[in-house]
Amino acid sequence: GMIIGTWILGGVVPTMIYYGLQILSPAIFLVATAIICSVVSLATGSSWTTAGTVGIALLGVGQGLGIPVAIVAGAIISGAYFGDKMSPLSDTTNLAPAMAGSNLFDHIRHMALTTGPSLLIALVLYGFIGMRYAGQSVNDSQIADILTALSNGFNINLLLLLPPVLVIAMVIFKVPAIPGLIGGVLLGSLFAVAFQGADFGSVIDAANYGFVSETGLELVDNLLSRGGMQDMMWTVSLIITALSFGGILESTGMLGVVAGNILKLAVNTGSLVVATVVSCFVVNIITGEQYLSVVIPGRMFKDAYADRGLAPVNLSRALEDSGTITSPLIPWNTCGAFMYGTLGVHPFAYAPYAFLNLINPFVSIFYGFTGISMIKMTDAEIAAYEASKHHSVAK
Repeated sequence: GMIIGTWILGGVVPTMIYYGLQILSPAIFLVATAIICSVVSLATGSSWTTAGTVGIALLGVGQGLGIPVAIVAGAIISGAYFGDKMSPLSDTTNLAPAMAGSNLFDHIRHMALTTGPSLLIALVLYGFIGMRYAGQSVNDSQIADILTALSNGFNINLLLLLPPVLVIAMVIFKVPAIPGLIGGVLLGSLFAVAFQGADFGSVIDAANYGFVSETGLELVDNLLSRGGMQDMMWTVSLIITALSFGGILESTGMLGVVAGNILKLAVNTGSLVVATVVSCFVVNIITGEQYLSVVIPGRMFKDAYADRGLAPVNLSRALEDSGTITSPLIPWNTCGAFMYGTLGVHPFAYAPYAFLNLINPFVSIFYGFTGISMIKMTDAEIAAYEASKHHSVAK
C-alpha cells in the first residue's frame, strides 16, 4: 500500500505509463505485459507488489492503446502469479514444500515443468488476441491527452525508472523481501521530494492514505488515485477473518470431512492429483484465504502421496498448481479482493483472460494421468517417511 502511494506521488508509475504508451504497440502489448509482470514478480516474489506497481502502469498503457481492461488485467494476473509461484522469495513457494516435506529448490524445478508450458501457452493466446488489435487505429488524440495530463501533473524523467530497477536489484542480491519493499517506499518518497517537489507531509499522506490524482483527465485520475497503508486495512481485515474462519473449519473437522470424501475418489495417481487440485480450489472458495488452500490440503494428502510411493515434490507442485494459482480468480478470496481493489477490475471480468491461472491446474492434472514427471520416492525419502510414521504412532 505504501509503495503504491509513494510511487505514484513520486512520478514513478506515471513515468512508466508515459514511456510505455510511446514504446508498446497493441499487437505485442499483452505478451509484453505478461512477460514484464513475470520478471518483476519473479524478482520480488510478490504478485501483490507487481500488480500494485507495474500492473497499474500497464493497465494505464492498455487503456491508452484501446485494449479492454479485463484482458489487460488477465495478462497482468498471469504474469504476476507466474513469478509468485516460481520465486524462492514467495511465501507460498516456501509454504508448499514445507507442508509436503520437499526441498524448496527441488520444488521450484519440479514446478517449472508445469508452470513453464502453461506460461508459453498463455503467451501464444495473448499473441493471438493482440493480433486482433494490431490492425485497429490507435486513438492518437486520447494518447496525446493522457501524455499531456501526465506531463502537466508530474515531472516525467527517465531517472524515475530507477526505483523499480533498484528494488529488483535488492532482491537479486538477496536483500530480504520486507527490507527490500521498505527500501522501495523510501526510494519513492525520496524521488517525490527530489522530482515532484513534494513536502514531508505529502509523502506521509500518500504513504498512509494513498495518492489522489487531480490532472483533470478522468481516465488518468481514476487510474492514479489509489494506494496507501489505510487502503490495505480492509484487505488485512479480510485476511484475519478468513484465517479465523478457516481455523474454525479445520479444528472442528469440517474441512477434513470434505477433503476425506474427495480423497475416496482417488483410485490412481491421476485421480489423486485431481483430488488435490479440487480440494485446494474448494478451500480457496470456502475459506477465502490462499494460505489455507496450501496448508490444509497439504496436511490432508501428504500420507496419500507417500503411500503411493510418490515423492513430496509431486504434492507440493500440485498444491501450488491449484491453491496459489486459483486464488485471484475468486472475488471473496483475499487475493481476488486485493486485485479487484488494486486494478479496479472484477475477478469474474478478468478470470477468462487469466490464461496461466486457468491452464496450469489442467496441465498438472494431465501430468498426473500420463505420469509425466511424476517422481517416485527415493529410498531415503521412504525411510524418512516410515520413521515419521513410527514416531507419530509412538507419540
